[in-house]
Amino acid sequence: MQFIQHDLGYRKGGEIVEITLSGNAANVRLLDSSNFSAYKSGRQHRYYGGLAKRSPVRLQIPRSGHWYVVVDMQGLRGSVRSSARILPGPLPEMREVPLSSVPSLVQRDIAPNQGTESVHREYDVFISHASEDKDQVVRPLAHALSDGGLKVWYDEFELRIGDSLRRKIDIGLAKSRFGIVVLSRAFFGKGWTNYELDGLVTRSVSGEQILLPIWHDITKQELIEYSPSLADKVARSTATHTIEEIAKEILIITDLGEAVDSICGIDPDSGQKFGSPHQSTGADLVDKQ
Repeated sequence: MQFIQHDLGYRKGGEIVEITLSGNAANVRLLDSSNFSAYKSGRQHRYYGGLAKRSPVRLQIPRSGHWYVVVDMQGLRGSVRSSARILPGPLPEMREVPLSSVPSLVQRDIAPNQGTESVHREYDVFISHASEDKDQVVRPLAHALSDGGLKVWYDEFELRIGDSLRRKIDIGLAKSRFGIVVLSRAFFGKGWTNYELDGLVTRSVSGEQILLPIWHDITKQELIEYSPSLADKVARSTATHTIEEIAKEILIITDLGEAVDSICGIDPDSGQKFGSPHQSTGADLVDKQ
């Protein structure tokens, strides 16, 4: 019996082999070393695959080992040519620094000591922003956080030309547990001085980050040009995160994560979005007599 052989070499389980056929329908089999030897000898063997009437054919390597693909016309008429390749796997998942790794972002209430007064913050979150960003970012974020149970303060933090940026931030931090500043072209268009921008999100003495920057409609290169000191801080961007995802992270770090699962449509048990279909890949295993 004539057949076309593709030696895949050692492959890892889960990899995908793609077989392209040219000509007629053909039998496509994915076999490990022992079953390939049995196939060549005309003996009983087990394989993955079957009759392929369309091209290309994709089969998943079921386990690590040495694998072969054979293509033949057994029981068929005509002729076929074939090629095989291993599809490139996905890149590793991008990992970003979780907000929980920056505990200084959350300002805790201060219990009174002898001779001192307690500090109770009136709001959970304040959002400092340019008025131009209110409709696209600030109001939807404020509503998502409010729906999760947080008290949000943002109307008084519209920034206009002539405002004192540092003074507004200081007021927000004095009355809120968590601070956000929306960095955008509109924000930097207010003409802040380098003095006001440098150290905006960190404490001058300890260097701890105390505000979460949210980048909106701005690239990292643009941010570096405006203020290099802000470009390397832990931040979130509306280009890579939805408003709901940003709100969920903030709710988690402020100890209200469970309350917001319904906002993002996330099942608290599985961590998956409600209604997400279960996906599986693989090929059927056939026992050939």
